[in-house]
Amino acid sequence: MGETRWLDDGEQQTWRAFLTAVNLLDGALDRQLRHDSGLPHAYYQILAMLSEAPGRELTMTRLARLLRSSPSRLSHAAARLEGEGMIRRFKRSDDRRTTIVEITPEGMKALESAAPGHVHEVRRVLFDTLSSEQVGQLREISESMLSALDPQGEEPRYPDPDGVRSQD
Repeated sequence: MGETRWLDDGEQQTWRAFLTAVNLLDGALDRQLRHDSGLPHAYYQILAMLSEAPGRELTMTRLARLLRSSPSRLSHAAARLEGEGMIRRFKRSDDRRTTIVEITPEGMKALESAAPGHVHEVRRVLFDTLSSEQVGQLREISESMLSALDPQGEEPRYPDPDGVRSQD
């Protein structure tokens, strides 16, 4: 492993500011969604991923991977969402091993109702605080980090703004 390359003062300040910002961002988005729609951020993300999927359905395995969630954590959230009528889980007759999850009309209504406030909060706490140049830099920084965190590109990426998935 070699000699430890300790962070200098500037790197330490950057690291701590980054961690604090990420934690506060996640908390702000969760609070806003819970307050406005009663949905935790994690549940909103499940509904959003399903709403964007072909046929508005995915396998539980694929959904867990897209959300970077453990199967057990997703199973718990899916049970809650299913109990509230927002998703439906089922198995296809030709493949009894794979569980499919789909968003229901009630789930789409909940998502459509929650989305405007969520987007407003994302803009307020992130994009409205940055110049357009900084937004580009943030994307470049995030892509660089993804290169180190997922060098083989195994993790699925979100669709790019031109509608072409960088990996699916």
